[in-house]
Amino acid sequence: MRSGQPAESRQSADMEIPRGGYSESVQTGYETTSSCTVFYRLMGRYVKVKAVQRGKEIMGKWRLRPWVKGSIVLLAAAGIFTLTHLNLSEEEEIAAVPSPSETPLPSAEPEVYTADIFMTGDCLIHGAVYADARQADGSYDFHLMLENLKTWTDDYDLCYYNQESILGGTKLGLSSYPMFNSPQEVGDAMTDNGFNLVSLANNHSLDRGVSGIESSMKYWNSKEQVVHAGTNLSEEERDSIPVYEVNGISYCFLSWTYGCNGLVPPADMPYLVNIYPGHEEEMLEQVRAADAKADLVIVAMHWGVEYTLEPVQEVKDLAEKLAAAGADLIIGNHPHVIEPVEYLGDTLCFYSFGNLIAAQLDTEDRIGMIGGVTVTKTVQPDGETEVSLSDARADLTFICYDSNIRNFKVVLMRDLDDSQLPNHAEIYEKYQKVLTQYDGRIRVGMK
Repeated sequence: MRSGQPAESRQSADMEIPRGGYSESVQTGYETTSSCTVFYRLMGRYVKVKAVQRGKEIMGKWRLRPWVKGSIVLLAAAGIFTLTHLNLSEEEEIAAVPSPSETPLPSAEPEVYTADIFMTGDCLIHGAVYADARQADGSYDFHLMLENLKTWTDDYDLCYYNQESILGGTKLGLSSYPMFNSPQEVGDAMTDNGFNLVSLANNHSLDRGVSGIESSMKYWNSKEQVVHAGTNLSEEERDSIPVYEVNGISYCFLSWTYGCNGLVPPADMPYLVNIYPGHEEEMLEQVRAADAKADLVIVAMHWGVEYTLEPVQEVKDLAEKLAAAGADLIIGNHPHVIEPVEYLGDTLCFYSFGNLIAAQLDTEDRIGMIGGVTVTKTVQPDGETEVSLSDARADLTFICYDSNIRNFKVVLMRDLDDSQLPNHAEIYEKYQKVLTQYDGRIRVGMK
């Protein structure tokens, strides 16, 4: 919501409980009583000539070139080799010079590098979600409700998600809608399930002010295997564009949001959250700079209008600008429902992944998206490099819980039965059409 009113105003559980010479074998018949093979060096080539018994001129499957034939005649006439004095068996060869095979030619094959990227949506920890994760000793464990994710991410090199609610941790006091603060154990479960690319810029980034961001950043900075972007502790950090590498492919990761529900950073700390309204050219310049530095530019965008199954024109226009600036992969979030996927020229854009985990009650809000794409970098022998995205794919997930809004579990929608979601097959068919609505090249299914 851009009006400054709190987002997620739709009904949630919190509202209720919240890869030899020319043997041209010139098998030429000189008058000899025995035969042999000899090598001549002619014009830079090693030419193997096999002499056979008189009267038996046998041509092989290759033909002698005229200059080779002439050279052989001249050499024979000059008496360089007197074949009649040679008494070698037919199987012996005089190797006057090394075989050409001993000097390998440099490979002219291109070098090819690939990486697979997995993506999903919002991790929005309503009170009902963290209440379900609370253990008897007062700690929190989100592994059980997210356990299926590991089987989905195992074959991927980069795994992305949006951490919507700030991970300020229990010391700041947990809270839910409309001003979230979540246990840091959420991040533990997500990283344990393979997630290593995290967006932090969203409309809830400032829910707990400076202390929330400082605590969140301290937590994420402790995860050395995780790349995160979107919130910053200094102006230098905000302006820096780090380059990372996966499987020989360099990449940059940027994250921006439309705003923070009307909240703004302190006047002396404007760098805290990457907010693009009023800073759009700055954002596009970062994309251009990243494009000049890396093979792949990934941009996470928190944008759009909540609970709409199609992106608004403003979002489409901004996506085109990002693509023109050099973004290769655009990952959208915020609407809390899924939106279509499409190629914008060579750029792949996922407009909205919807929710991964949350305690919202409407069926549409419980349907999320997982997506994948293969990145291929080809380096030609002359150094020319090409990077392409292929096999864009997506599928749907569903947030299950019981009638008491307990026992949360994220599952593939195709694996549901009617006890979990009545008429699930019809609902799955309806919403999977959203994925390919803009672009029929998007494949439904992750395998």
